[in-house]
Amino acid sequence: MGKVLVLVGLIITAIGLLVMMGVPFGRLPGDVVLRRGSFTFHFPIVTSIVLSLLLTLVLILLRR
Repeated sequence: MGKVLVLVGLIITAIGLLVMMGVPFGRLPGDVVLRRGSFTFHFPIVTSIVLSLLLTLVLILLRR
């Protein structure tokens, strides 16, 4: 359990550093953005799929 918590902390730190550097999360091709006047709706479907795949791979590697 300790290894998983450390890994989750490192992943969150890495994502935070990338955001601070200006990496545009949620703006991948395939993400849905609807704009109607002053209303904007973002649905980052491709970003969610990519993050899910990466986390799945990391957890599979940790189980071995």
